[in-house]
Amino acid sequence: MENRTADLMKFIPFRKSDLIEMCLAQNDLDKAQRQQFRQIAGQLTRFIHASFHTQTEQLKDTFSRINPDADTQQVELPATMHHEPLSFVDQLKDLLIKANYEQISESTLNRALDEASLFKVQLQVDFDDFAEVLLFSRSERSAYEDVPRFFGLSKKRIEFTTYERVAIYIRLNEHLDEERQKALGLEPGGVVLKLFKNVPKADLEMLFPNTQIRMRLLDKLLIGVPAAISGGIVITTKLGGSLILLGSLLGFWLGLHNAEVTIDNTALIALFAGIGALGSYLFKQFNNFKNRKLRFVQSLTKNLYFKNLDNNAGVFHRLIDEAEEEECKEAILAYYFLLTSPTPLHEEQLDSAIETWLKERWVANINFEICDAMRKLVQMGLVTKNDDSSLTALSLEKAKRQLDLLWLKMGNGTEVLN
Repeated sequence: MENRTADLMKFIPFRKSDLIEMCLAQNDLDKAQRQQFRQIAGQLTRFIHASFHTQTEQLKDTFSRINPDADTQQVELPATMHHEPLSFVDQLKDLLIKANYEQISESTLNRALDEASLFKVQLQVDFDDFAEVLLFSRSERSAYEDVPRFFGLSKKRIEFTTYERVAIYIRLNEHLDEERQKALGLEPGGVVLKLFKNVPKADLEMLFPNTQIRMRLLDKLLIGVPAAISGGIVITTKLGGSLILLGSLLGFWLGLHNAEVTIDNTALIALFAGIGALGSYLFKQFNNFKNRKLRFVQSLTKNLYFKNLDNNAGVFHRLIDEAEEEECKEAILAYYFLLTSPTPLHEEQLDSAIETWLKERWVANINFEICDAMRKLVQMGLVTKNDDSSLTALSLEKAKRQLDLLWLKMGNGTEVLN
């Protein structure tokens, strides 16, 4: 399979430590300054990690009320908070956006449901089972794959769109009947939170817990046409005599002819042998249908097994790590480019400079998120806004002193980032 990156994505596809060295590879700083920059990047990372700790605890508290895998007991305590916390869904959306995921719209999902599946199966989802559905994706790519055709005699290269990451949150309808509950294996009002990798856009429906496999017209023809032909042969060869005998009996009983039909042991044996042959043939065709459907189920299960990254609480712990990593990378890039710029830059200029560098130097088409990076750097005092709204970064020495001061404030309980 060959992949090529789509035009633009918000996700920065490099590790934080690699990105630091990629910046320093520009040789804009001397040896001592490079070491200072690494120290400042490390301190930035610790500050952002500390800000995410609070969000982690809030998510754990909120999700504990709906966690289907909880191994602790729920206790009812008097409310002591001055305000109600955000719902888990709102917190999850905020986290996904910080991790540079983008919400999959209803129209995109509907198009995916209408497109032909890459797994050669027809999938169906009953959305009436769900009270709430949330789908987010990251890093949309185009991919190519050679698929066999004409029973493996040749191959055809197809192009399709795939998501590198897909997060799905589902809350089940609270009014599910018992039959649907058993089919889904979930309680009414229960939640499903999962994270997948490398999901073809045309197969988003395979991620839902109530996906049903339906036989395509082609599959029905592949079973039905040979079955009809061989069925005709069976009826002609195995049931020919039996059908003539039954026809004569039926004609005599209906008064269509007066010739009495005599049934001897030989005729009975032929009759039962024909009926047995027909029953055996029908059973075989039914098994063929079941086996083909079973192969589809196994194919779907296998693909889901290897694409699943995390479930329930594990999902938001992974997302928090990803969001923290993304915000660190954005802040480090923004500070470095302002630091090494000979003149102050406006946000649009800084954003363009970083995007151009990533594209031309590292072949990555990125829609850089400048606003959030600037907000953090200005809050921390590492970047100042001039009267004309241009931006200037503190020197490495001043930035080091500023970060040391912020650590003292944090030690006294002062919140540095929000």
